[in-house]
Amino acid sequence: MCGFFLHHASLILDKKQSADARASSFLNILEIIPQLMQPPVMLFVENVVGFETSDTHQKMIRILDESQFVTQEFILSPLQFGVPYSRPRYFCLAKRKPSSFCRPEFNGQLICVPKPLFGDKESTLISENDQLISTSNDMQQTCLPIERFLEFGKCMDQDTFSNKDSLNQYFVPSSLIERWGSAMDIVYPDSKRCCCFTKSYYRYVKGTGSLLATIMPKTRDKTSLEELRLRYFTPKEVSNLHSFPKDFEFPEHVTLRQRYVDQVFFHPYISAK
Repeated sequence: MCGFFLHHASLILDKKQSADARASSFLNILEIIPQLMQPPVMLFVENVVGFETSDTHQKMIRILDESQFVTQEFILSPLQFGVPYSRPRYFCLAKRKPSSFCRPEFNGQLICVPKPLFGDKESTLISENDQLISTSNDMQQTCLPIERFLEFGKCMDQDTFSNKDSLNQYFVPSSLIERWGSAMDIVYPDSKRCCCFTKSYYRYVKGTGSLLATIMPKTRDKTSLEELRLRYFTPKEVSNLHSFPKDFEFPEHVTLRQRYVDQVFFHPYISAK
């Protein structure tokens, strides 16, 4: 299987779309496909939500159609698979004729599945033409708690945490809490949702991903942020939420910041078994 992965969220926001230089390599690959003596049999494309409304997407579908590919498109989130991680993404599966999909009724459609996908054989697929009345809260009810994905387990008392040298580097400095506390997304070990991590996670705290409270307060709304002993998720915990294999490890020479960056652009499903 050949897979193309293109991340260009800012490209959608600034409306440059296919005119953006970052889309040129992807478009070049697409334009080569019709010229190949032996074109790929299957293609897999992943992108940010919003790509499906871009002119780059329109060109992709046109080229694949002209090259005798049949496509099925989806917008899915880890929340639907029981993972407490809000990261909706666009996916396109393409097979060159005479290959076909086992559910041909979804050919040429963009499919949204606004409900959990595990443990329910009767899950309903809804096309983009249908009205979707769903919230992430519905999916969170079936998710595992975040504590199941933590490297250091549940909340521990403050003294225990202070003695863990390996964990101290992940605590958020008081200066950042004082400055950016109102903009932080804070989750607890029993939470069933956390925000998507960006490549700037651990470098910045605003809008880059959720922070974990390591002290469980009796009353959450009345507890100061300082008392929560906020920390960043570790790279291992981020990889757990990205569904990496349990035995996945970074090479020792990869820096801490680079480990966060790498996980934004690499996912285990790239290496399809």
